[in-house]
Amino acid sequence: MLLQNHSGYTLEAGVDEVGRGCLAGPVVAAAVILPNNYRHPLLNDSKKLTRKIREQLRNIIKQDAVAWAIGEATPQEIDQVNILNATYLAMHRAVQKLEVQPEYLLVDGNRFKPYQELPFSCIVKGDATYLSIAAASVLAKTYRDDLMCQLAKEHNQYYWEKNAGYPTKQHREGIAVYGATVHHRQSFTLLPRQTELF
Repeated sequence: MLLQNHSGYTLEAGVDEVGRGCLAGPVVAAAVILPNNYRHPLLNDSKKLTRKIREQLRNIIKQDAVAWAIGEATPQEIDQVNILNATYLAMHRAVQKLEVQPEYLLVDGNRFKPYQELPFSCIVKGDATYLSIAAASVLAKTYRDDLMCQLAKEHNQYYWEKNAGYPTKQHREGIAVYGATVHHRQSFTLLPRQTELF
């Protein structure tokens, strides 16, 4: 069973990101403040949920949360400042957009760049440990998956509706044949050695 609170603060925001390892698309973060003593039987790390359940939970989280927000950093920003700093940027933007000021940040992972003066803790595998981070992981993933599906309509040769921009064989074959788009991260290794492609 996931834990409800880490800090003891009432307005504790869970923060998580998705898309760090992708070759295309933005890195997306979400921040979620859940009510005190919140529970939902389905809520878990988004990677452990089916797409259908994530979609159900997305609307439930938005409805039940004290506050929630999405932030992103573009492929161009990723190329300019590197993926780690772009991840911090997306997280900061999500926190900044919260309509309720959090008292504490609970961040998935092992590193975070402080945001203003807010106290925070980094939790490795936090999305499988705390409800607020799990909620953030669901919102970030569903938002980004939808975005990549929309982009796939214009660039169907990369199969983003299936791979969400991750480096699958189909995605890399598309880059090899058609080249990169403005949505690709030029600072990433888009193509491995040719012998690995086909």
